[in-house]
Amino acid sequence: MLKVDEEKCIGCGHCEATAPNTFEMVGGKSHVKNPKGDPKEFIEKAVRECPVNAITLR
Repeated sequence: MLKVDEEKCIGCGHCEATAPNTFEMVGGKSHVKNPKGDPKEFIEKAVRECPVNAITLR
């Protein structure tokens, strides 16, 4: 399961830039638009490189 904690998200847009078919920015926060929109390695990179650890993948 892929989830963004909106309380932690700072709206930097890195996840959307890394996996644009999976994440989108709405109201200055990241949202999951399609949990399988990008290759797994792109999604994992977005999760790993989130500067505030707002994204979880289980």
